[in-house]
Amino acid sequence: MADAKNPFEMMIEQAQNMARAMNPALEHFSPKAFEAMWPTLPKEFMEVAFGKAFNKEGLDSKTRLFLVLAGLTMQGAVAESQVRVTVRHLMEAGATKQEIAEAIAQMTMFAGVPAVTKAGTLAKEVMDELEGDKE
Repeated sequence: MADAKNPFEMMIEQAQNMARAMNPALEHFSPKAFEAMWPTLPKEFMEVAFGKAFNKEGLDSKTRLFLVLAGLTMQGAVAESQVRVTVRHLMEAGATKQEIAEAIAQMTMFAGVPAVTKAGTLAKEVMDELEGDKE
């Protein structure tokens, strides 16, 4: 009985088998590799795709990205790749490190300290990477 799998392990194995059956390449998919392939979009593209195209008088891309970051933080920052990509996009859209930190910290009352800490850690990693790229 030492080989018995718990329900979580069985669920993961079943999901991996389904992914293999649908598309064998998914077996080796890595969200971090996707990030490396397309780390950010230019601000102008974000404005067209996510901002002013649908509502010319609506929110700009920077504000929309802050809302996305708040939502991802609220989820407990479990979508690590999405948090990192959103922070990169915010920096591209002209957000400051202080503004990003404040947006994450604002979620403390709603998401809790662990979620905010995780999102803050991910954001700092991105900011440090971007800082290293400038050197």
